[in-house]
Order: sequence, then C-alpha cells, then structure tokens
Amino acid sequence: MATKKKAADFEQSLQQLEALVTEMEKGELSLEESLAAFEAGIRLTRECQTRLTEAEQKVQLLLEEQGQLTALPLDDEQDPA
Repeated sequence: MATKKKAADFEQSLQQLEALVTEMEKGELSLEESLAAFEAGIRLTRECQTRLTEAEQKVQLLLEEQGQLTALPLDDEQDPA
C-alpha cells in the first residue's frame, strides 16, 4: 500500500508542479508571488526526483540476478525491429 501512496504522491506533486509552471508562464504574478512559486517548484521538483530515484533503485533490485545487474534497453532505438 505504501507504493500506491508514493505513486499518488508523485502524481500529485507533478500536477502541482505543472500548475505552478503554467501560472508562472502567464507572467501575471508579482515578484514575491513568483519567488514563492519558484521556491515551491524547486521543492516539488526535488520530491519528484527523489521518488524517481527510489523507483529506479527498486527496478535495479528487481532486475538483479545472482548478484549481477542485467541491463535491459528501455527505448525503441535499440530494438532491431
């Protein structure tokens, strides 16, 4: 259940970050509001990065076989098809 909460937290943080960016791009915020929004954006970015790093570490643990990490390509560019 903790994993679902973290995923929900990630999605919520990402949505909040996107809303902040949209609001800032409008250019209608005062300097103080812009600074507060920027500070909140940095905090949200760090939270999202932490969650992504945790997810990456979990994936690496799941892919580990007999003490050796098996690297698998994630993009289509490496597929010969």
